[in-house]
Amino acid sequence: MKRHYSLLLATILAVACTGVSKSTEIPLVINGKNPILFVTQVPIAADFATIGSTFGNHLASMESVARGGDLWIRYANDKLKNLTASAGFGVASGFQGAKAIAVRDPSVYWDGKKAVFSMVVGAPSKQYEYQDYFWQLYEITGLGETDTPVITKIAGQPPYNNVSPIYGSDDRIIFTSDRPRDNSSHLYPQLDEYESTATNTGLWSLNPSTADLRLLNHAPSGNFTPILDSFGRIIFTQWDHLKRDQQADADKYAGADYKTFNYASEAANANRLNNRSEVFPEPRVDQEIAGTNLNKHDFNQFFPWMIFEDGTESETLNHAGRHELMSGDARGYIEPSLTDDAVLQTFSPPNLSQNQNYIENMFQIKEDPSRPGLYFGVNAPEFGTHGSGQIVQLNAAPTVTVNQMQITDITADATAGATPDGATANPNHSGMYRNPLPLANGELIVAHSPETRADKQAGSLTSSRYAYRLKTLKQNSNGVWVADQPLTNGISKNLEFWSPDNKITYSGNLWELNPVEVVARTRPTKRTMPTPTLEQQVFNQTGVNETALKQYLTSNNLALAIVRNVTTRDEADLQQPFNLRVPNGVQSLSKNYAAGQKIYDVSQLQIFQADLIRGMGGTTQPRAGRRVLAQPLHDTKALSSNSSYADFTPSNSSFAVASDGSVAAFVPARRALSWQLTSPNNTAVVRERYWVSFQPGEIRVCTSCHGLNERDQAGKAEPSNLPKALLTLLQRWKAANP
Repeated sequence: MKRHYSLLLATILAVACTGVSKSTEIPLVINGKNPILFVTQVPIAADFATIGSTFGNHLASMESVARGGDLWIRYANDKLKNLTASAGFGVASGFQGAKAIAVRDPSVYWDGKKAVFSMVVGAPSKQYEYQDYFWQLYEITGLGETDTPVITKIAGQPPYNNVSPIYGSDDRIIFTSDRPRDNSSHLYPQLDEYESTATNTGLWSLNPSTADLRLLNHAPSGNFTPILDSFGRIIFTQWDHLKRDQQADADKYAGADYKTFNYASEAANANRLNNRSEVFPEPRVDQEIAGTNLNKHDFNQFFPWMIFEDGTESETLNHAGRHELMSGDARGYIEPSLTDDAVLQTFSPPNLSQNQNYIENMFQIKEDPSRPGLYFGVNAPEFGTHGSGQIVQLNAAPTVTVNQMQITDITADATAGATPDGATANPNHSGMYRNPLPLANGELIVAHSPETRADKQAGSLTSSRYAYRLKTLKQNSNGVWVADQPLTNGISKNLEFWSPDNKITYSGNLWELNPVEVVARTRPTKRTMPTPTLEQQVFNQTGVNETALKQYLTSNNLALAIVRNVTTRDEADLQQPFNLRVPNGVQSLSKNYAAGQKIYDVSQLQIFQADLIRGMGGTTQPRAGRRVLAQPLHDTKALSSNSSYADFTPSNSSFAVASDGSVAAFVPARRALSWQLTSPNNTAVVRERYWVSFQPGEIRVCTSCHGLNERDQAGKAEPSNLPKALLTLLQRWKAANP
């Protein structure tokens, strides 16, 4: 049975104020309740690459985000204040022209006295007026009830769409942006791996005082809504869709007209090639696996990830993935990668973990301030519901092992999806929920719409079925949590604007979204990951100064990736080959191994880099932007370094696996990478399923090919060998860099 959230949620509607606050930067606190900062948004019915969508929501065009919303604060005495209007931004009502705004994603500073948010300014003044609009970052001070707020644009930010900002522990601003990975304008916009729709390029970090800008995580299909948790981890939703291009397959096999093609390189003047070849991962269509021993490869999820504030240690949250969290529907089943090995199994939950509740995706993650390590999020479908669905909770403190992580249902299971048009809604379906906000006093508010169906545009751009209002939750007579009291009486406007082709009029309540609590918080300690003891012993044995090596890596935009033993795999992953052996070296066999079962020889680790080389629209007049394709490692600095120091074969971008199963490689930083283990004849054996980014100077150690949650396929703990491949690399590097 599904478990229900047991924390008592009382209404957060404050009792009447007994005193009057004086002008101050710190908003008044009444009976332990703090003010709530939130935004209003003109409803948008379409749910593809629009303001409420699960992906592509960073765009600022008129079709994506209507103008007329504002930044609001609700004080603990129930009073409301339009902060943007008070600061002189926006148009109160009527025609939305050059001064019109839309607002999103507020985040409060550590002392509770200011906030950062995203705002787009401007709208067409006449029909068919096309302009480029961008979300930019702003900071607001003067949040007190009698203060006059002041809004200032953040200095040094890139001139692209910058959204979902948060403050770092060192006052840097962390946000998502669609700035090209290396600022090459001809690569704009980056196109996602699904519909080749414009997406953000990942997480960025900015020091406004110096304009120092850093890419923390390169995401081929996008990162969303980061938070900095109490343990110093940036936690965010990442869209993982590492699979071949479905538009290209449709062109090739279904007579589609996407006109996909490959560029010869990422260069602005790269040749446009008359082919659409791909090399990784395995194919996704029947036509290309016919006559092989491969199953088709499908991969698609929005799951929680984490990195440190400097961008290092990128991985899924606590290393949890499909085997631990994925839903029990069709997407929760993982087919074996090969068809000719009966030992490989189809995965379906439940697994070895304690988790009994599964999710399809997890959006809009927030940590519970009263219970650090507990995270609320939204289990929602990709389309039709504006990123709204079921409120769930996940325990994921750094001390919680993957097998101990559990999803807890807050709202009913039925709220995880939409009711089909014409069907009767499940009695437990209480509407659609998004933007969960756990408060410091243990209460929880949400953005809620009573509609149970998917949205459908029945007229103009703003003809949405959804009516999001901020509300508290309560338990009904069946013990199920449902929306209760609204925090406002509704905020309405009468507006008109150009779409830009059509004049849109809207009169009614605005959506209430993105709530945050205005309260002082403790800055988390900045996290770092020291080199593990075993690898440190190798540094000591070779006499290599770790600081000097990191300086070398940083200056060459490289990281050092180390795997201790690629033959060991997590005991739950039986979908790819797991009886692995290094020729004339170590082997790791399943605890259930029986004579006659196939043992796979692995001798190389082949690295792929995410290159923006897939074009759309044809070679004559291609669309703007490019999609990522996995290409064998060819980064110039990585090639020259590895050819000098590592057991590396440049022709196929492969690193030799040492006899103890270890690999050590210099890899490009700030570019998404993936890899596969190959046999002595270069046949793929085990493939990585994620894109992973590294930072300049990072030394990253993975103990196994599929990292262990607790035990490997033989029932053993993580390998404890001193990696021979690292020893070789450091000896050679030291000889060349005395």
